[in-house]
Amino acid sequence: MALKYNTKAGDTVDFVVWKHYGRQDGQIVETIFSENPGLADYGPTLPAGIEIKLPPVPEPEQQQGVRLWD
Repeated sequence: MALKYNTKAGDTVDFVVWKHYGRQDGQIVETIFSENPGLADYGPTLPAGIEIKLPPVPEPEQQQGVRLWD
């Protein structure tokens, strides 16, 4: 179930993504734009009072590190 967020003056989509999901990821931002048609029409800085749907997104896969030295 998607949550909703009402923007405050000066919010950006990147900030909303960071605030809600705790990380910034290009795929999440793209998902937000696809779930909210017309959102991109506001430009980079959003006006106050726009309701944005925040759908659930999968957690990122943990990548295994490489040890260069033992």
